[in-house]
Amino acid sequence: MTENMRSLRNLFLCKCLFALTFWNHISLSVENDLFASVTKNFLEDGSDKKIKSLPFLRTNSHQSKANSEWVVIQNTTESLSLSEITDGNVQKLVALLSNFRQGSRLQNLTLTNMSVNWNYLIEVFQTVWHSSIEYFNINSVRQLSNIRSRDFNYSGTSMKALTMKKVLITDLYFSQDDLYKIFANMNIAALTITESEMIHMLCPLSDSPFRYLNFLKNDLTDLLFQKCDKLTQLQTLILQRNKFESLSKVSFMTSRMKSLKYLDMSNNLLRHDGADVQCQWAESLTELDLSSNQLTDAVFECLPVNVKKLDLQNNQITSVTRGMAELKSLRELNLALNRLADLPGCSGLTSLEFLNVEMNSILTPSTDFFQSCPSVRELQAGHNPFKCSCELQDFIRLERQSGGKLFGWPAAYMCEYPEDLRGTQLKDFHLTELACNTMLLLGTALVVTLVLVAVVAFLCIYLDVPWYARMTWQWTQIKRRAWHKHPEERETVLEFHAFISYSERDSLWVKNELIPNLEKGEGRVQLCQHERNFIPGKSIVENIINCIEKSYKSIFVLSPNFVQSEWCHYELYFAHHKLFSENSDSLILILLEPIPSYVIPARYHKLKALMAKRTYLEWPKERSKRALFWANLRAAISINLPMADGETCGETD
Repeated sequence: MTENMRSLRNLFLCKCLFALTFWNHISLSVENDLFASVTKNFLEDGSDKKIKSLPFLRTNSHQSKANSEWVVIQNTTESLSLSEITDGNVQKLVALLSNFRQGSRLQNLTLTNMSVNWNYLIEVFQTVWHSSIEYFNINSVRQLSNIRSRDFNYSGTSMKALTMKKVLITDLYFSQDDLYKIFANMNIAALTITESEMIHMLCPLSDSPFRYLNFLKNDLTDLLFQKCDKLTQLQTLILQRNKFESLSKVSFMTSRMKSLKYLDMSNNLLRHDGADVQCQWAESLTELDLSSNQLTDAVFECLPVNVKKLDLQNNQITSVTRGMAELKSLRELNLALNRLADLPGCSGLTSLEFLNVEMNSILTPSTDFFQSCPSVRELQAGHNPFKCSCELQDFIRLERQSGGKLFGWPAAYMCEYPEDLRGTQLKDFHLTELACNTMLLLGTALVVTLVLVAVVAFLCIYLDVPWYARMTWQWTQIKRRAWHKHPEERETVLEFHAFISYSERDSLWVKNELIPNLEKGEGRVQLCQHERNFIPGKSIVENIINCIEKSYKSIFVLSPNFVQSEWCHYELYFAHHKLFSENSDSLILILLEPIPSYVIPARYHKLKALMAKRTYLEWPKERSKRALFWANLRAAISINLPMADGETCGETD
């Protein structure tokens, strides 16, 4: 009879706790009375307790608050969440939990803001261990003290997972083994202890059922689980944000964990110097997170050979080729936030499918990546400082041919250099084929150069440029010699009214007609003729220049014979030079015979220009017009020449 009454009482208690939420919506006072009557068997002092349920239920205490009060945060048939557990009310908590024996519906228990000593904590653990609870969460244990060795009965439990967060131990001196052996020997599948400044954890005394261990954000070191062979069922181990330093020691730690599949060692101080340091990983390990450490290129000498997913983000890796072990099973590799200067090759990575190299130092990615890594299905290479140059054109072309294998294209791929292209998306960067193909550019430049040389050579030949260059050089030399003379000798004094330039074949007309008609009479016209006025011993060119400079005018007797004479060309060139250098109107052209344009050589382009722009005298065939011809010619060369004694000769009539 007594056993039946106890069972009925427990059933009535569970039903009443489940109805708390419903009663909250009916009447707060009714809920208070109900909860007081339900819990009077467990709360011996009879005072009202603050109760919270989801939605939150708040009751006002009619008496002063005692240290033994706690807060109910969540209360359902399967979950119970309590807060503010202290030494004063922990016995009431134990008494309450003692009623949820195995077979009850309560499976989840959360205790928040506990402030109890070690003995009370162990008592709560022991009570939970023999209840129906499967998942036990403790958040924020403050002032944990009086840590002593305690026996613990692990048998006959429904527990599957324990989570403890922010455990603060106030004892300064205590045996570490007394603390850690309670947790190390727990017969549950999952254990989580985070943000608790834990410095060590013991190896279980016997084969452990742990399949999941999470020691996030503690102070664990390389001494953890060394030579521990009791974690043979462990599959997931999270040691993120601790103080591990040696990658080799971490590998040996895992070597006896025969079932380990996932290991998280991110945000530690891991290094690996290589230098014949051996590594030995669990053969079952397939997923490894080594991000945010201090690893360099040598890390590739110390990796599990069967790893499928590897995270090396935020390290100091510059390449992945040196001493790299073959990782034939590797499918995902994360190398973001390192110091890579180029895309890695796939030597030894025959199964690689996903590669992340974002935020490295890649200026110009190699274009043979997809050829060397045919199994890669997705490449994340954005947010690198790309240098937009000809070399990058091939990478952009590669994206078009890859069939969408570049993750984040085009938004994550922008030019960083040069500065005038900074912020330009790679898809909008274009250069011509000529600008980027060196052989084509050299070939084009060579062809253009040859064409220019041919054109210049043709023009030089057509316009007789070598001849003009030679004449200019001779004229310059003569002027230079004249400049070195005494100042008195530099002054040029007009001695002749005109210098006559003609072809030897027209000499009869010059001697029989031109000279006699100009020099006869009272005018005393002085003509400079090469046969009588050139100074022996001087070069012909120098004599020509001297005669032109000492003559007031230069008369050119034009005919088909004139344009065929080399010396006539010299004389015309120097006279034309004087025309522009002294800005004088010193040329007189006499057309003795008509000259067809096709007869004039190309180098006489100046003669063509002079005949087109200047008035010339044409020798008349009719004798009646010749008197006017001579009169016009005399008038053109009329000038007073200075005499040797300083006087001037009179002008011609």
